[in-house]
Amino acid sequence: MLLQLNSIPFRKVLPQTIDGKAYWENLGVVPDVIDAAPPESITIEYDGGLAVVGGNELTPTQVQNEPVKIEWSFQPGDLFTFCLTDPDAPSREVPLLREFQHWLVVNVPGNDLKKGETLTTYLGSQPPLLSGLHRYTFLVYKQPQYLTCDEDRLPNKTLKGRGKFSIQKFAAKYNLGQPVAGNVFLARWDGLVTQLDGGLEKLKD
Repeated sequence: MLLQLNSIPFRKVLPQTIDGKAYWENLGVVPDVIDAAPPESITIEYDGGLAVVGGNELTPTQVQNEPVKIEWSFQPGDLFTFCLTDPDAPSREVPLLREFQHWLVVNVPGNDLKKGETLTTYLGSQPPLLSGLHRYTFLVYKQPQYLTCDEDRLPNKTLKGRGKFSIQKFAAKYNLGQPVAGNVFLARWDGLVTQLDGGLEKLKD
Protein backbone atom coordinates (compact mmCIF):
# COMPACT_ATOMS: atom_id res chain seq x y z
CA MET A 1 0.00 0.00 0.00
CA LEU A 2 1.53 3.30 -1.08
CA LEU A 3 -0.20 6.56 -0.23
CA GLN A 4 1.15 9.90 -1.36
CA LEU A 5 0.69 12.29 1.53
CA ASN A 6 2.30 15.55 2.50
CA SER A 7 4.77 15.31 5.35
CA ILE A 8 4.68 17.58 8.37
CA PRO A 9 7.63 18.99 10.31
CA PHE A 10 8.84 17.40 13.51
CA ARG A 11 9.89 19.38 16.53
CA LYS A 12 13.61 19.50 17.24
CA VAL A 13 14.90 16.37 18.94
CA LEU A 14 17.08 16.82 22.00
CA PRO A 15 19.98 14.36 22.23
CA GLN A 16 19.30 11.43 24.51
CA THR A 17 22.64 12.00 26.21
CA ILE A 18 21.48 15.46 27.34
CA ASP A 19 18.02 14.52 28.58
CA GLY A 20 17.02 10.88 28.51
CA LYS A 21 13.29 11.70 28.59
CA ALA A 22 13.07 14.91 26.55
CA TYR A 23 12.80 13.23 23.15
CA TRP A 24 9.56 11.45 24.05
CA GLU A 25 7.75 14.76 24.32
CA ASN A 26 9.74 16.52 21.59
CA LEU A 27 8.67 13.84 19.14
CA GLY A 28 5.12 13.80 20.46
CA VAL A 29 5.23 10.11 21.36
CA VAL A 30 4.03 11.44 24.68
CA PRO A 31 1.03 11.81 24.47
CA ASP A 32 0.30 10.20 21.07
CA VAL A 33 1.30 6.70 22.20
CA ILE A 34 1.91 6.77 25.96
CA ASP A 35 1.13 9.18 28.81
CA ALA A 36 4.64 9.56 30.23
CA ALA A 37 8.21 8.77 29.25
CA PRO A 38 9.52 5.38 30.43
CA PRO A 39 12.18 5.58 33.14
CA GLU A 40 14.69 3.46 31.22
CA SER A 41 16.00 3.27 27.66
CA ILE A 42 16.08 -0.02 25.75
CA THR A 43 19.43 -0.78 24.11
CA ILE A 44 18.66 -1.70 20.50
CA GLU A 45 21.11 -2.40 17.68
CA TYR A 46 20.52 -3.50 14.09
CA ASP A 47 22.95 -5.13 11.66
CA GLY A 48 26.16 -3.20 11.18
CA GLY A 49 26.11 -1.77 14.69
CA LEU A 50 23.28 0.67 13.88
CA ALA A 51 21.84 1.79 17.20
CA VAL A 52 18.45 3.25 18.04
CA VAL A 53 19.22 6.42 19.98
CA GLY A 54 16.26 8.45 21.13
CA GLY A 55 14.75 9.58 17.85
CA ASN A 56 17.59 9.12 15.38
CA GLU A 57 16.69 8.37 11.76
CA LEU A 58 17.19 4.93 10.22
CA THR A 59 16.06 3.72 6.80
CA PRO A 60 13.61 0.88 6.06
CA THR A 61 16.52 -0.91 4.38
CA GLN A 62 18.60 -0.70 7.56
CA VAL A 63 15.83 -2.07 9.78
CA GLN A 64 14.32 -4.70 7.48
CA ASN A 65 15.58 -7.49 9.75
CA GLU A 66 15.07 -7.91 13.48
CA PRO A 67 17.56 -6.10 15.72
CA VAL A 68 20.62 -8.15 16.63
CA LYS A 69 20.74 -6.74 20.17
CA ILE A 70 17.89 -5.81 22.52
CA GLU A 71 18.55 -5.26 26.22
CA TRP A 72 16.87 -3.72 29.26
CA SER A 73 17.35 -4.28 32.99
CA PHE A 74 15.45 -6.99 34.87
CA GLN A 75 15.44 -9.16 37.95
CA PRO A 76 15.41 -12.99 37.93
CA GLY A 77 11.89 -14.27 37.34
CA ASP A 78 10.61 -11.09 35.67
CA LEU A 79 8.30 -11.41 32.67
CA PHE A 80 7.76 -8.66 30.12
CA THR A 81 5.67 -7.57 27.14
CA PHE A 82 7.68 -6.03 24.30
CA CYS A 83 6.30 -4.10 21.36
CA LEU A 84 7.23 -2.00 18.35
CA THR A 85 4.45 0.30 17.19
CA ASP A 86 4.01 3.10 14.64
CA PRO A 87 1.50 5.84 15.55
CA ASP A 88 1.90 7.52 12.14
CA ALA A 89 0.03 5.15 9.84
CA PRO A 90 -0.41 6.01 7.09
CA SER A 91 1.10 9.40 8.10
CA ARG A 92 1.46 11.56 11.17
CA GLU A 93 -0.74 14.17 9.54
CA VAL A 94 -3.53 11.67 8.80
CA PRO A 95 -3.09 8.80 11.31
CA LEU A 96 -6.16 6.85 10.26
CA LEU A 97 -4.59 3.50 11.18
CA ARG A 98 -2.92 4.61 14.43
CA GLU A 99 -1.29 2.54 15.75
CA PHE A 100 0.28 0.05 13.34
CA GLN A 101 1.88 -2.82 15.21
CA HIS A 102 5.22 -4.04 13.91
CA TRP A 103 6.16 -6.45 16.68
CA LEU A 104 4.46 -7.77 19.82
CA VAL A 105 5.89 -10.41 22.15
CA VAL A 106 4.54 -11.38 25.57
CA ASN A 107 5.80 -13.56 28.43
CA VAL A 108 9.40 -12.60 27.74
CA PRO A 109 11.67 -13.95 30.50
CA GLY A 110 14.19 -11.23 31.30
CA ASN A 111 15.08 -9.73 27.93
CA ASP A 112 15.28 -12.98 25.99
CA LEU A 113 12.74 -12.33 23.22
CA LYS A 114 13.35 -15.71 21.60
CA LYS A 115 11.85 -17.37 24.66
CA GLY A 116 8.74 -15.17 24.66
CA GLU A 117 5.41 -15.77 22.94
CA THR A 118 5.15 -13.86 19.67
CA LEU A 119 1.72 -12.42 18.92
CA THR A 120 2.84 -10.21 16.02
CA THR A 121 5.94 -11.18 14.07
CA TYR A 122 8.54 -8.50 13.36
CA LEU A 123 7.93 -6.34 10.31
CA GLY A 124 10.43 -3.64 9.42
CA SER A 125 9.35 -0.05 8.90
CA GLN A 126 6.83 0.50 6.08
CA PRO A 127 6.35 4.27 5.70
CA PRO A 128 4.33 5.08 2.55
CA LEU A 129 5.76 7.34 -0.14
CA LEU A 130 5.68 11.05 0.80
CA SER A 131 4.21 10.32 4.23
CA GLY A 132 7.11 11.96 6.04
CA LEU A 133 8.90 10.66 9.07
CA HIS A 134 7.27 7.93 11.14
CA ARG A 135 7.96 7.45 14.86
CA TYR A 136 8.76 3.77 15.42
CA THR A 137 8.33 3.23 19.12
CA PHE A 138 9.76 0.36 21.18
CA LEU A 139 8.17 -0.21 24.59
CA VAL A 140 8.61 -2.74 27.38
CA TYR A 141 6.06 -3.47 30.09
CA LYS A 142 6.66 -5.55 33.18
CA GLN A 143 3.95 -8.20 33.55
CA PRO A 144 2.29 -8.92 36.89
CA GLN A 145 1.94 -12.57 35.85
CA TYR A 146 2.07 -14.95 32.89
CA LEU A 147 -0.36 -13.80 30.20
CA THR A 148 -2.86 -15.86 28.24
CA CYS A 149 -3.73 -13.67 25.26
CA ASP A 150 -6.70 -14.04 22.92
CA GLU A 151 -5.36 -11.74 20.18
CA ASP A 152 -4.89 -13.08 16.66
CA ARG A 153 -1.36 -14.16 15.81
CA LEU A 154 -0.03 -12.08 12.92
CA PRO A 155 2.69 -13.49 10.64
CA ASN A 156 5.40 -11.34 9.08
CA LYS A 157 4.12 -11.56 5.49
CA THR A 158 0.90 -9.67 5.99
CA LEU A 159 -0.12 -6.12 6.81
CA LYS A 160 -3.75 -6.98 7.47
CA GLY A 161 -4.75 -6.87 11.12
CA ARG A 162 -1.84 -4.71 12.25
CA GLY A 163 -3.59 -1.35 11.99
CA LYS A 164 -5.74 0.47 14.56
CA PHE A 165 -3.81 -1.07 17.42
CA SER A 166 -3.29 0.64 20.78
CA ILE A 167 -0.49 -0.46 23.05
CA GLN A 168 -2.09 1.51 25.89
CA LYS A 169 -5.35 -0.39 25.50
CA PHE A 170 -3.45 -3.67 25.30
CA ALA A 171 -1.56 -2.76 28.48
CA ALA A 172 -4.79 -1.83 30.25
CA LYS A 173 -6.45 -5.08 29.18
CA TYR A 174 -3.70 -7.15 30.78
CA ASN A 175 -2.98 -4.84 33.76
CA LEU A 176 0.55 -4.04 32.62
CA GLY A 177 0.67 -0.53 34.01
CA GLN A 178 3.10 1.96 32.48
CA PRO A 179 6.08 0.99 30.30
CA VAL A 180 9.32 0.45 32.19
CA ALA A 181 11.61 1.02 29.20
CA GLY A 182 11.47 2.29 25.65
CA ASN A 183 13.22 3.84 22.66
CA VAL A 184 12.30 5.48 19.36
CA PHE A 185 13.70 5.78 15.86
CA LEU A 186 12.42 7.70 12.86
CA ALA A 187 12.10 6.41 9.31
CA ARG A 188 10.80 7.68 5.99
CA TRP A 189 10.06 5.87 2.72
CA ASP A 190 12.84 4.35 0.69
CA GLY A 191 12.88 1.99 -2.32
CA LEU A 192 12.73 -1.14 -0.17
CA VAL A 193 9.15 -0.29 0.82
CA THR A 194 8.06 -0.48 -2.83
CA GLN A 195 9.67 -3.90 -3.17
CA LEU A 196 8.02 -5.21 -0.02
CA ASP A 197 4.65 -3.73 -0.87
CA GLY A 198 4.51 -5.78 -4.05
CA GLY A 199 4.95 -9.04 -2.16
CA LEU A 200 2.87 -8.38 0.94
CA GLU A 201 -0.85 -8.86 1.34
CA LYS A 202 -2.51 -5.49 0.83
CA LEU A 203 -4.03 -3.80 3.82
CA LYS A 204 -7.82 -3.95 3.65
CA ASP A 205 -9.03 -2.80 7.05
